[in-house]
Amino acid sequence: MSSDSISSNSVLHTLYDVIVIGAGASGLMCSATAGYQGKRVLVIDHAPKAAAKIRISGGGKCNFTNLDVSSNNFICQNPHFVKSALSRYPSSAFIELVERHGLDYEQRDLGKLFCAERASDLIQILRTECDWAGVEVTVKCTVEQVDYNNQQYQLQTTQGDLTASKLVIATGALSFPKLKASGYGYQIAKQFGLNIIPTSPGLVPLVFDGKWQERIASLSGLALDVKVSCETHSFEEAILFTHNGLSGPGILQVSNYWQVGKPIQIDLLPGLVVVEELQRLKKSGDSLVKWLNQFWPKRFTQTWLEVFPMENQLSNITDEVLLDYADKIQNWVLHPSDTAGYDKAEVTLGGVDTNEVSSKTFEAKKQPGLYFIGEVLDVTGHLGGYNFQWAWASGVACGLAV
Repeated sequence: MSSDSISSNSVLHTLYDVIVIGAGASGLMCSATAGYQGKRVLVIDHAPKAAAKIRISGGGKCNFTNLDVSSNNFICQNPHFVKSALSRYPSSAFIELVERHGLDYEQRDLGKLFCAERASDLIQILRTECDWAGVEVTVKCTVEQVDYNNQQYQLQTTQGDLTASKLVIATGALSFPKLKASGYGYQIAKQFGLNIIPTSPGLVPLVFDGKWQERIASLSGLALDVKVSCETHSFEEAILFTHNGLSGPGILQVSNYWQVGKPIQIDLLPGLVVVEELQRLKKSGDSLVKWLNQFWPKRFTQTWLEVFPMENQLSNITDEVLLDYADKIQNWVLHPSDTAGYDKAEVTLGGVDTNEVSSKTFEAKKQPGLYFIGEVLDVTGHLGGYNFQWAWASGVACGLAV
């Protein structure tokens, strides 16, 4: 069966052991795992297709995990929360699953693993696992109300009334609203008295206004290998100049830590001690422009020298001025005006407070039989396959517990 053929069932049974709201990465993984435990499982989604975010992620090839995953790759108010699930279902376990299904994949920089052909191949694996586990998958099914009576969850949906003793919220978050992303999971959490950590766009481009927006827009399309920092967090990855501001892996990474009003710092020549290089140029009489063009596109060198002028021959420049100029290159301070918003964000920071949820089972501590997994929680991974690994790991842990 093609992954695109997941569609609305004409008739739903009304009574299940487990209902999972959200047919994305964590929801499908949880559903298959629970189904293999002999549970009668239904997974529903209001979107027209399951796993839409998988389909478009990673340029359509889905960066589905990373070879090197640890709790240090995640942002969470409780940094220990992620450890249990990640240790019980490491990336090697998911790699083993996709290899068993014959998925061709490729390794890229920094341990990132992508589908070799298309992300829909991965969706098909998840769909097959759900089929084998006896899971029912239904899309175009919107939940209108959830009630809890006599230890049962009663759902009123656009496809009829449903009942289950266990309810899993795998609704994702606010990123990619065009893919029907919503904050419905937070609404359920609030209904049952759980705390929500304030949300904001994550892994998102940063935008500028005024003269810097104009300067950066003039460089649109250029990429540089740099080191980007925000406060104590640094990432040595590429940045991309766009019409609105800065994007690329390095910017997306620091966006998780950036706050409005704060600066970011860019080391434009990481790995070099620039002041020593400038002193060498001063002695040799070599051209500064020619030296910079070894590392930067000529268009960037030209713009840089317009903004931060310097003599092409450094022989008459004092060492103090060279030191200051080297600092500009290795500590270029910029003040973004905002993020590009949820439309451009890959993930959502914040979410259901992890102190409200068991790190082993993902069951809400205040509400029996109610579980939260994946991105709806206050857990955000760095760029590089970590958010999908969190989906797989939290989905498996919950699926075994329900």
